Amino acid sequence: MQNDQATIRRILTELGDTWAVVGLSANRQRAAYRVAEVLQRYGKRIVPVHPKAETVHGEAGYPSLAAVPFPIDVVDVFVRSDLAGPVADDAVTIGAKAVWFQLGVTDGDAYHRTRTAGLDMVMDRCPAIEIPRLG
Repeated sequence: MQNDQATIRRILTELGDTWAVVGLSANRQRAAYRVAEVLQRYGKRIVPVHPKAETVHGEAGYPSLAAVPFPIDVVDVFVRSDLAGPVADDAVTIGAKAVWFQLGVTDGDAYHRTRTAGLDMVMDRCPAIEIPRLG
């Protein structure tokens, strides 16, 4: 389960700019809110995915990945580790190209399932930290 720099770079620069942020709500105090803001600054289209389906940063929200009516490139996961595996499975089902588990989110079995399905995956990292490092 390596988060090699080549995979991080590929996800952030080559796999597409539509990022579903699972767990993103309008709560400004949550990390997902701030990370989504950074992703937008770097040209990513964020798609809030949360049971409340709130509009966040000007983007309409959806209650689940399956409810999003357009293709998603990367699924950024802001849920507890014990809930993250099913989100990764949903990302495979909808045809995403990559899954990104945020800081503190890990699931080795989900990692292997996702990679076996052909998706790139990063765990326990933050794209808002990684993207400025790309230069």
